[in-house]
Amino acid sequence: MTEIFRQPFSTPYNSTPFGSISEEDFLTAIPAAIDTARKAIDAIATDTAPATFDNTILALEHADDELQRVLGVFGPLQSAMVTDRMSDISQQVMPMIQEFNTEITLDERLWRRVKAVYDSRESLGLDKEDRRLLEQTYLSFKLNGALLEGENRKEFAHLRKELVLAETAFRRNIPREMNALNMPLSDISELDGLPARIVDAASEKARELGGDHKWVITIDQPTYTAFMRSSPHRHLRERLWRIYNGRNVSGENDNTPYVKQIAGLQMRIAQLLGYGCYADLRLQRSMAGSKERVMKMLGDLAEAYRKPMESEMQELREFAGLEDFAPWDYAYYANLMRRERLGYDEEALRPYFPLPAVVDGVFGLATQLYGITFRPAEGVEVYHPEVDVYEVTDADGSYLGLLYTDFFPRATKRPGAWMTEFAEQWVDTDGTDHRPHISIVMNFTRPTADAPALLSPDEVRTFLHEFGHALHGLLSRVRRRSLSGTNVFRDFVELPSQLNENFLTRREFLDTFARHYITGEPISDAQVQSIVDNARFGVVYACMRQLNFGMLDIAWYTITSPVDDAAAFEQKATAPVEIFAPQPGALISPAFSHIFGGGYSAGYYSYKWSEMLDADAFEYFIANESPEAADGSSPLARFHAPAMRFRKEVLERGDSDDPAELYRRFRGADPSPLALLRRDGLA
Repeated sequence: MTEIFRQPFSTPYNSTPFGSISEEDFLTAIPAAIDTARKAIDAIATDTAPATFDNTILALEHADDELQRVLGVFGPLQSAMVTDRMSDISQQVMPMIQEFNTEITLDERLWRRVKAVYDSRESLGLDKEDRRLLEQTYLSFKLNGALLEGENRKEFAHLRKELVLAETAFRRNIPREMNALNMPLSDISELDGLPARIVDAASEKARELGGDHKWVITIDQPTYTAFMRSSPHRHLRERLWRIYNGRNVSGENDNTPYVKQIAGLQMRIAQLLGYGCYADLRLQRSMAGSKERVMKMLGDLAEAYRKPMESEMQELREFAGLEDFAPWDYAYYANLMRRERLGYDEEALRPYFPLPAVVDGVFGLATQLYGITFRPAEGVEVYHPEVDVYEVTDADGSYLGLLYTDFFPRATKRPGAWMTEFAEQWVDTDGTDHRPHISIVMNFTRPTADAPALLSPDEVRTFLHEFGHALHGLLSRVRRRSLSGTNVFRDFVELPSQLNENFLTRREFLDTFARHYITGEPISDAQVQSIVDNARFGVVYACMRQLNFGMLDIAWYTITSPVDDAAAFEQKATAPVEIFAPQPGALISPAFSHIFGGGYSAGYYSYKWSEMLDADAFEYFIANESPEAADGSSPLARFHAPAMRFRKEVLERGDSDDPAELYRRFRGADPSPLALLRRDGLA
């Protein structure tokens, strides 16, 4: 079955033929593709002709085309279809991939050719995109050991291999623990306050597991969140909170050893390369540029939000009437306060957000802003029966790409939400534009026998977020694959996704789809206002929570010596933004997959960095909206002009230029951090 990956797939849109690819095929296809790439790399390294951009840099860009085709399928399935067999295969092939990648940057013959082209860059007459590719290729070699010599090269290769093994093991334990943990219930009174959909799901889970219990509360995100917001039983909230926040802390799926190992290995790799810590190495490729700038941003925000946080928590504590207000109380009493003071009732709003209508609304938003349309793609296979796939076309009818949507939790899917790609965008030497195949994966509330999936406003926000990433991939128009779509700096990649979230609180958007799924009644002005008010309610808590994650991340990756006690380390790292006293047995790090195997190591601050960018960018949208829709079709069309500018200067450009320059070309200026404070009501 390795032959299936040798050439573009002979399917509609060159889409992935999932039905013709088995899990076992990856065990042969990946080594075979690595072998093909090795031969291509060797041909570049042994070329007797002088090194040029075309025969070295561009040749390197395409040397692993077959491998990228295989990994384009394997990678997304690792998170969306995490069977035990896929985990085992991942354990076998990931070290092979890492070894191959390390071989490339440690090949002295190759490095000499890359350096020769880089040293002559001023005389090559390259355009901006190819100059960017040359600079990023050179930097990649430098940051991945090309300057090392002798035993240091061997040590680097060994450390990278160990790192891949540790990260793979960490990722494997996450879904295993999620599937293993739950809270059985037997007394009907323990279901007080819970939405009917949660009760139904708990009953179904109990039947699935068997045993004496009538209901089983899982810790998948929709169920956990709903329980913590709805259950009046404090002891049950505490029990579920401890289960959820104690995951991967001990037992068979304990990730604590891997947390220390991963951070320690990254530290040793960075020090071997001449950097003080891993953050110094990682932030060479970022908008922030240095750990000092990151820590200053996190510290400044903590200072700005600290007093409002204290005031917000005191108000909530008084509302709850609890002196010993605890972390398992926050969601419940915040939800009560929202309902009482804002008229915000998440469960009462769900009927206005049936998933099919939300899909239409989110797709329609893209149509009004960017002129693109979506329709079901005929004859395209999917990797799971619940997945849908759409053909995306531009305003002129030209094909832009495919979009796969995968909405509901299942045992083989890791928690959370993300965007990934089965194929990236790039332009061939003959001018053929290879269009992307994008996937957005979420864990939304499931439909029931009596109703479609009814989303909360927070779930709609998540959809908008991941769809923003999808637009970044779908609208890409660059020539070089490694610079296309979301292949940008971590602290720039969240800008399109977070910018898209702003429309949740816009009446123009909600009016296009938010209607009661039974009566057809449109969402009322009062309900819309409650969503708007809710966007600011708890915003300080949400910010401090993100700062908690960011400070924990940067702490792990600025270590200069190994960590012995993960719990003590975490407690010290997050103390400046601590909201509640630390609880025994509850840790963030062992389940923090973003930074221990998810690509965000020393980069989690990017969510707040991008939030600063998105607040500033949306102020531009508001300031430059048209007084009326150009064609009278939808009030959303008022944002068409600034959106098309954003598309041209940001969404289409990938990493073809410095992100700070891309933003300046869109905005006409550098971003203002005050925009975020203004949006949060603090300035």
